[in-house]
Amino acid sequence: MTTAPDADLQSEVPAAVDPAAQPAAAEAQPATPEAPNKTPQSNTANIDPDNIHSQRWQSYLKDCREIINLVEPLEVAGRIIKVTGLVMVATGIKMPIGGACYIPLQDGGRVEAEVVGFDGENLLLMPQTAVEGVVPGAKVFSMDVTDTLPKPQFGRPPRRRAQDRARHFPVGDGLLGRVVDAAGIPLDGLGPIVTDITAPLSGRVINPLMRAPIEETMDVGVRAINAMLTVGRGQRLGLFAGSGVGKSVLLGMMARYTTADVIVVGLIGERGREVQEFIEQILGPEGLARSVVVAAPADVSALMRLQGASYATTIAERFRQQGKNVLLIMDSLTRYAMAQREIALAIGEPPATKGYPPSVFAKLPALVERTGNGARGEGSITAFYTVLTEGDDQQDPIADSARAILDGHIVLNRTLAESGHYPAIDIEQSISRAMHNITSSEHQQQARLLKQLYSRYLRNQDLIAVGAYQAGADPMLDIAIKKRDQINDFLQQDIHECADMQFSLQHLAQVVS
Repeated sequence: MTTAPDADLQSEVPAAVDPAAQPAAAEAQPATPEAPNKTPQSNTANIDPDNIHSQRWQSYLKDCREIINLVEPLEVAGRIIKVTGLVMVATGIKMPIGGACYIPLQDGGRVEAEVVGFDGENLLLMPQTAVEGVVPGAKVFSMDVTDTLPKPQFGRPPRRRAQDRARHFPVGDGLLGRVVDAAGIPLDGLGPIVTDITAPLSGRVINPLMRAPIEETMDVGVRAINAMLTVGRGQRLGLFAGSGVGKSVLLGMMARYTTADVIVVGLIGERGREVQEFIEQILGPEGLARSVVVAAPADVSALMRLQGASYATTIAERFRQQGKNVLLIMDSLTRYAMAQREIALAIGEPPATKGYPPSVFAKLPALVERTGNGARGEGSITAFYTVLTEGDDQQDPIADSARAILDGHIVLNRTLAESGHYPAIDIEQSISRAMHNITSSEHQQQARLLKQLYSRYLRNQDLIAVGAYQAGADPMLDIAIKKRDQINDFLQQDIHECADMQFSLQHLAQVVS
């Protein structure tokens, strides 16, 4: 480094460098008239190049500028002071709720985490991966989101919300045909995601008065649903079932046969082997070409399972903004609620109903309400959420809460599944709340009559089996007994069979005629 000029030469520094010598220099040199229309020059340009002292000062200032340019900006960091179970406690850094950070490890890796709460000056962090390798006093850095923000475009609203300034994830057409994890990292080995469009996990709330109403039917390719539980475009339905009843197979049938522009599949908290089976055996190459699969299996952290559900919804929202009709399949909503329960209990939130904290019941409607029809002129998101009922208990708190916020529910019956009745849809307990707005009165009467015949037979099945029922005692039951086989054939369907809407309605009319 070049040192400053010697002290004995300070009195000889020119006026342009030493402010104290400016009056004397002004008297010693006569004023030179400035040339007209000439751009003013800096003080450095007016220094006499023959002056050895000014040259030494210029060299010294140049070295100072180069040294300043080499200095890296200070990076604010906190430190880990406690790790208990799923929660890490950090101090010395201020970040908002939902902010992303990372903890560098001694082996060169790092653990990413999210701020889920705070206690005084301490932050409560939930890691996205295992915390092996984190040592006491490890540094905590806020993640730089500048590189992940989308490029400015004309008409883009300003980022005034904290969510808009948070971490962004890839969305758009570049994800079609790809399988990614909850962080947008590819799992299919096909290289990086090619897209310049990113979005935060928290979508903007749509004004309920701006939403387009449900006016069109949506063909899902399943005869029992098309005819008896007609789905509207933009409707949100729940698939309620216990384990091993066939809900994943039914979801695969709808994913394969539904008339939608884009399919977004969120596999949240399920078995890892089901991911590949769903892609290869259920979706197939043709279905995957117009699909995006977000996988957050059961072996990932609770934060990643929570993030996976939000990320799948964010991807669907982006396609809806493009005017496309999207089918969102999420398996399962119960695993999403369980992940939120793990996080809430870990940070000290008190349990409420059956161990579920109040934040769980606030998260469910916030996630579900992001789907549905967009504003007029935009596309739609028709969503199917699977709800796992523990012990086939339909009064489970999550099932009961989901039933209240969804636009309908399809219940799968274990007794029907055990008897070989697939899909095991219980049309007595199932309902589509939008069906009366999108179907004709004739269709509704036929569906109501078939449900009455089916229910009448089930109510008297024991009497019929023991021969206690006498023909002619109940005319409606007589018809139900006569058409029992036709009704069962109508409600059952092979996994490789596709029944479109028109064929389903014709078959319904033949059964009840």
